[in-house]
Parts: sequence; structure tokens; C-alpha cells
Amino acid sequence: MHLFDTPSQQPSADGTAPDAELDRVAKYLLSLDPEGRRFADALRSTFDMLLDGQHTGRYRWDQLYKTEKTHFGTLVEINLQRKFDFSGGEELDYRICGIDVDCKYSQKHGSWMIPPEAVGKLCLVLWASDTESRWSAGLVRASEELLGGGRNRDGKRTLSRQGRQAVKWLFADAPLPVNALLHLPKGEVEAIFAPGSGTKRVDELFRRAQGILIRRVVVATVAQQEDYMKRIRGNGGSRSSLRPEGIIILGQYKGHAAIAEQLGLPVPGRGESVSARVVRAGTHTGEERPKALISGDWWVLATDADPAEPAPRLPKV
Repeated sequence: MHLFDTPSQQPSADGTAPDAELDRVAKYLLSLDPEGRRFADALRSTFDMLLDGQHTGRYRWDQLYKTEKTHFGTLVEINLQRKFDFSGGEELDYRICGIDVDCKYSQKHGSWMIPPEAVGKLCLVLWASDTESRWSAGLVRASEELLGGGRNRDGKRTLSRQGRQAVKWLFADAPLPVNALLHLPKGEVEAIFAPGSGTKRVDELFRRAQGILIRRVVVATVAQQEDYMKRIRGNGGSRSSLRPEGIIILGQYKGHAAIAEQLGLPVPGRGESVSARVVRAGTHTGEERPKALISGDWWVLATDADPAEPAPRLPKV
């Protein structure tokens, strides 16, 4: 949720004085990313980089080593700098609108560690959960009166309760691009990873995760091969092997997007796919369903009561 449309006019419920620099930075960041897509992409990319599913098969936070989890904040800082092309700060991480800003990420919401050099300075504070598919980003001036009394051995402190309340949220509890494997039942995920062949694992992915947007990195994690996207295609990939079962796999193409929209499926964006079992309209059982024209015939989403029939061939674009 976007909370900071007019920063300079936002009332200060915590009693802190207006902060012109904070407002200026907030306004600038929102002008660059009004919907939070750059922030979300940077956080999503950081999870994907650390998990490195293509080479490790990992897809959950708890599969990371402790040192990798510790490194997450540094990678967030780097990926945000790449996304926004921030200049390096004189004393802190970034220079935004001529103002030094420190970047702080915490796995636990509100537990950002503020170093001595950032005291009194602006901090861009972030949190994200891959499990919850949510993230937040805000700005706070880490003044002495907003910091707790305890310090770690590096002299870092956390925000006090008042400090946490003083954060001016740019985006709070916003949606993170979903890691589909985290939202499937455990038994389904185990079945997807069970085959020894990457091709067979991708088949299982699209057989068991129907109606869910599958990002490219999820395919890479399941296939664990360099040419993983070939495992989806129609010339020997999952589109071919699942066709006899009536399963179609729609991609980012314009024709595929139209079919997905007509059938009421999530519409794939760049690097995304969605699968579904279909039957010819008129041959299915039950009430009327949304239909799509594919290869000159009308098709609807199948239910468990509908017998399987070969799926239609999809348009190439």
C-alpha cells in the first residue's frame, strides 16, 4: 500500500518536527517509482540471487546459510542502487537529492541496525518476506531521541518504539512478486522435485501448479539446467508432453495473454507462464464457463469431472 502521496502535508502523529529533507527525498523516490515496482523488483531479485535455484534447487529462506542471510542487506543495497542509479553517498550508502541516505534492511520488521555514522541522518528502511509475499519501504531520520539505548559490539542501535512510529512509509505491506513454490502444498512440491530429469520436473510443475503465475526463475529452480526455458516450449518441452492431458501453457505472447484473459486466468507478464487444463466448449459438464477461441474452436477451463482430451495448439505470438 502506497502511503506517502503528499509527504509535506502528512501530519506527524508521533510529534516529530517537519523534515524538509526527508520530504524531498520521499517525493523524489515516489516520482521515480510511483507504484513501487522498482523496489519490489530489487527485493525479488535479491531473494532469487541468494537462493540461486537454478544451481542449487533452493526456494525457501530457511534453506540459506546463516552467512547468506546476513549478506541479504548488502545485496538489497546494491540492487536498489542499480535499479535507481543512485550516486554513492559521502558518508552513507546513497546521495539522493544532494542528501546522504543510509540503506537498512531487516529480516524482522522494525529491527533495523543503525550505525554510528547514520545517527541524525536519513535512513531508507526496508523489510520483505518471501513467505508472506509482502514488503515495506520507508524513511526515517535516525535522531538520538528515536534510538534505543542498547548497542551491539559495532556500536549499532535499533529504533525505539517512538522511532519505529516515526518512520514515514513510502510503501507498507505491498505485494512482492510471488515465489510460487512457497504457496503450493508440501506434498505437491515434493512431487514436483521427485523426478530425476529436469524435463520431467518441469512437466510436474505445470501439471500441479495450474492457474498460478510461474516466473522464469521458478522454472530454473525446478529444471536446474542451463537451457531451462527450452523445457516449456512446444517442440519437445512441457507444451508437447502435457498436450495429451489437455494442459496448455500460456506465456508472455500477445495471443497467449488474450486467451488467459478470456479464460479468467492470471495474465502472464514478461518471463511468466500459466498452465491450465481445458476442454472444448459444449463437451464439458456443469454450468456455463468463460471460453476462449483457440485454433478455430472454443475452449473452457476443465474441472475434475471433465474427461481429458488433447489440448489445442497455441498461437506462436
